[in-house]
Amino acid sequence: MWQAIAYYGVLALESVVGVFGIRLYEEPRYDVIDRLTDQVEIRRYGPRLAAQVEFPAAGEAGRSAAFQLLFAYIAGANRTAASGNDRIAMTVPVEVHDREQVAMTVPVQTSQANGFVRMRFFLPAKFSRENAPTPVDDRVRLVMAPVETIAVLRYAGSGGDRVQRQAELTAALVASPWRPSGEPYTLNYDAPFTLPFLRRNEAAVSVEKAS
Repeated sequence: MWQAIAYYGVLALESVVGVFGIRLYEEPRYDVIDRLTDQVEIRRYGPRLAAQVEFPAAGEAGRSAAFQLLFAYIAGANRTAASGNDRIAMTVPVEVHDREQVAMTVPVQTSQANGFVRMRFFLPAKFSRENAPTPVDDRVRLVMAPVETIAVLRYAGSGGDRVQRQAELTAALVASPWRPSGEPYTLNYDAPFTLPFLRRNEAAVSVEKAS
């Protein structure tokens, strides 16, 4: 019981200071290997262990459902060989791939048909595939993100303009030696109740250097 009180006490403290954009969370290490503008940089990440959910719904409903599954996992919906379950510290960023598939209609309208959200929580560096708690819910999977080079565009605000920011990032790469090697996605570093002008959001995309 005391472990649970301590865990949620830390989360409450992190939430209070998080309102003002103060982040007490662990973040995966990376090296900045190029900088295109004040907002756009190229990073190289090492391998990272993550808990991942792919939820068959796009938009806010899908993101909320995926987040709840992942939060339940780190809050104790897991199994370990030693203690039965474990509570895992929150980390940043939360990686969100949100794809909406649309069907063309006549003459010029589009409508959402279906889509999905893929969300990742990166686990603290002390965890490996061998010692990380096993998710209780089969919809939560542990995956190892490979060594990766990504371009990111950092911005503040509520994040509702993520599609436009992803387009800005892609446009910024056109005149650079870097080319996208995947679909753009979003990295979120703050909770929804953080003051919007203090939030850290990033549009991101995997890249490779043009030969």
